[in-house]
Amino acid sequence: MSGPENRHKFSHGKEVLAMLNQISIFAGLDELQLDRLFNELEEVFYDQGDVIFEQGSEPSHIYIIRQGQVKLIAGDENTDLELIEFEPGDCFGETSVIGIMPHAASAVAKGDTELLILSRKALLNFYKTDLNLFTLLIMNIAREACRRLSHTEETLLHYVLKQ
Repeated sequence: MSGPENRHKFSHGKEVLAMLNQISIFAGLDELQLDRLFNELEEVFYDQGDVIFEQGSEPSHIYIIRQGQVKLIAGDENTDLELIEFEPGDCFGETSVIGIMPHAASAVAKGDTELLILSRKALLNFYKTDLNLFTLLIMNIAREACRRLSHTEETLLHYVLKQ
């Protein structure tokens, strides 16, 4: 069984905490903040080809790849375009969660995949329970979104100049 129905807390805490320290949206968090974040994470498993979320669906989680790979696919009924592939240690879905906009692409497991997920509800609850943690997370997510946007602009400029 895979997907959200196979969601649970996990036992490999030290390994996960070490991974979180390497992810840009969790940069600058102190030990207590990382522990609070860790306590809100859940683990979920997906099989090859399982859809994690669909293009146009409402965002509900931030996803961190612990094992496996995920590809983002966008398109319409006639054409699918693979946009990017994420690997262990990568994070995705965070800009949709804070932007409160439907997902611009679908996420599909490429092989057996284990994700750590942080619900939008848990993220927003940090606003009430730990404003400093909430502020750092939002600033880091905004920074990461800007980096990705800059990379996308560079890529588009490269293709425009080649024509």
